Amino acid sequence: MDIKQLYDIFLKNPNVCTDTRKISDNCLFFALKGDRFNGNEYALKALELGASFAIVDDRTLITDSRLIFVKDVLTTLQELARYHRLQLNIPVLGITGSNGKTTTKELSREVIKQKYKVKATIGNLNNHIGVPLTILDTSSDIEFLIVEMGANHQGEIDLLCKIALPDYVMITNIGKAHLEGFGGFEGVKLGKSEIYKFANNFDKKIFLNKDDVVLTSLIPTGTETILYSGSQMLSIISEEPFLKLRYKDKEISTNLYGSYNLSNIAFAIKLGEYFSVDQDKIVKGIADYRPDNNRSQLENLNGNTIIMDAYNANPNSMKLSLESFAKVNASSKLVVLGDMLELGEFTQAEHKEILALVESLGIKDAIYVGENFYKEKEGFNGAFYKKIEDAKEYFKLKGYQNYYILLKGSRGISVESILS
Repeated sequence: MDIKQLYDIFLKNPNVCTDTRKISDNCLFFALKGDRFNGNEYALKALELGASFAIVDDRTLITDSRLIFVKDVLTTLQELARYHRLQLNIPVLGITGSNGKTTTKELSREVIKQKYKVKATIGNLNNHIGVPLTILDTSSDIEFLIVEMGANHQGEIDLLCKIALPDYVMITNIGKAHLEGFGGFEGVKLGKSEIYKFANNFDKKIFLNKDDVVLTSLIPTGTETILYSGSQMLSIISEEPFLKLRYKDKEISTNLYGSYNLSNIAFAIKLGEYFSVDQDKIVKGIADYRPDNNRSQLENLNGNTIIMDAYNANPNSMKLSLESFAKVNASSKLVVLGDMLELGEFTQAEHKEILALVESLGIKDAIYVGENFYKEKEGFNGAFYKKIEDAKEYFKLKGYQNYYILLKGSRGISVESILS
């Protein structure tokens, strides 16, 4: 079956599902494979649960007219998404970067929705499966599409661009994230800047934060850029505990912790200006945004103020978070830091550097969780634990009261569970 035929079926059954636990009536089930599962084995079950058709790549399963055989299910999902994207006559924005992708995407959505009906990546569905699903979930009444793109190897951003075909692109920043997969910082630069090369090759536009020397150095000659500068657009009035900013003659009281979010906010404002969103509505969009999923959140627990920045971590994001935390005016402060993962040969040096940074910032109380921090504990202050369960027991015994507590670590460590 070619993509045009499959697309005709999709138009009549526009809900796409890849998990039999989430089957909806009259959906299309794509039988994806993973390291530990084979979606082909669940195709008949998907039909029993209400799917209209199941797309499979195991010919031996074709025992039902509602089973559609293709050479490769994942490739077909991506091709179908690209075909659907070509039917959408709307602005599409692609966002990538080492830190702040999701926050920037959500701030942008809040601003753009003040004028347009917008669709944006849900959560962090930003990979080779999530991006196609986001596009296929974009209905004909949507006026603006924002696609978040994540990667941990070179070539992935290029693939996602060829599926999403963004008209506008931006990189939040380039830092020491996924060093193992990218092969070091230079590899990260090459991988992330694939989105710039796409824009250059297909005459698309780049939003460029001209305050960022690394990003500026990666712009291909001749590419159309839309320039902005957070340092010129915004000034910080206060960051205790949330950022309060001045934008032109207006004050914006945000629900975001940390001055490192200023560049994310600046982009969302520039995006709104570029697409002629009223200034008051831009301010409303920024002020209304409330982070969730452990990203720059503040919570109160047992008399403590908890800064939940624990969704993920890499050396750059951890450094920025610690530097912001050091500015907090509080007599009692504690950091709970989890290992930074996927750093490969750079792992131990980067963890040692973070330990030295904590001490140089004068942060006295610290709990470190994970094998990598534990290996570097000699000569540093703090409580070190290989496992979160042991750290949790220590945390409870200490009975912290009236502290400001920063939680930061890679997702695999789940440092936020120290509170439970």
